[in-house]
Parts: sequence; structure tokens; C-alpha cells
Amino acid sequence: MTGVELAPKLLEIRPDIPIILCTGFSEITDANKAKALGISEFLMKPIVKDQIAGAIRKVLDE
Repeated sequence: MTGVELAPKLLEIRPDIPIILCTGFSEITDANKAKALGISEFLMKPIVKDQIAGAIRKVLDE
């Protein structure tokens, strides 16, 4: 199961759960599609420490 498939299932169980999707290359989704699925943050690999830290901080603050 991909993250794009998993995210809606998680949101059914807990609608307020913050989801950060990290992907290397995807023809399936992009940042706009991820947001439409309810994904809080979308990061492209390779991810540097500051990027993931910023994404985590952002979703926790929301």
C-alpha cells in the first residue's frame, strides 16, 4: 500500500491526524493532490534534516 492509499484510510479512523508524505519520485501525486487527499505536508526525497524538522513543527502547530 502506498502512502497515497494509506492516508485516506488513516483519516477515516482519525480525521485530525497530521500526515507527512515523503516520496522520491511520484507520477501518482504531487503537493496539490496530496493536500486534496488531506495530507498535511508533502516532501520530496532526498530530505534534509531542516526540511523534515520544519514539516513536523508545522503540522504539530496546526
